[in-house]
Amino acid sequence: RLEEFLKKEVDLELSTLPDFEERVIDVSEVEQLMNSINAIPAPCAPVINPQAPNAATGTSLRVCWSLFSDDTVECYQLCYKPVSNERHSDGQAEHTLKVKETYCTITDLLPNTQYEFWVSALNASGTSPPSEKAVYVTAPSPPTIKNKKIRSCENAALVCWESRDINPVDSYTVEL
Repeated sequence: RLEEFLKKEVDLELSTLPDFEERVIDVSEVEQLMNSINAIPAPCAPVINPQAPNAATGTSLRVCWSLFSDDTVECYQLCYKPVSNERHSDGQAEHTLKVKETYCTITDLLPNTQYEFWVSALNASGTSPPSEKAVYVTAPSPPTIKNKKIRSCENAALVCWESRDINPVDSYTVEL
């Protein structure tokens, strides 16, 4: 029987063709929905604090800021540059630091100089808008006492000094 069967010509064509459509399923809406469930929003802009008393030396400034929301923040980007009275202050070097905390002490600054600061918050979703800019001022350099001009008598003394700062100093305190 097998021999007879193998000798027969068998027609393997199907009487009806299978109807397979090439379907493309659009899962973009589902994907977008899934991403929105796990995604955290980009943070809001931080608020930079005004300069605190005793937060400056002649060469350093301590800058602080706050975040008034429950945003998730991985780090902050603190930017600063010296304030210039010139119209074309674009030539001033702008510095950027990455900071984990809501404060930073910047060193190697010029004495009695104004600096403009602003900060942005960063997380996996993106960067916040920058904060408003705040101006901080370093402390003046100590004056140089002119030893050759010191005069004194029984009831008085004359002490002369010279400022080493380019910008004018508001006042001096003399201690005896």
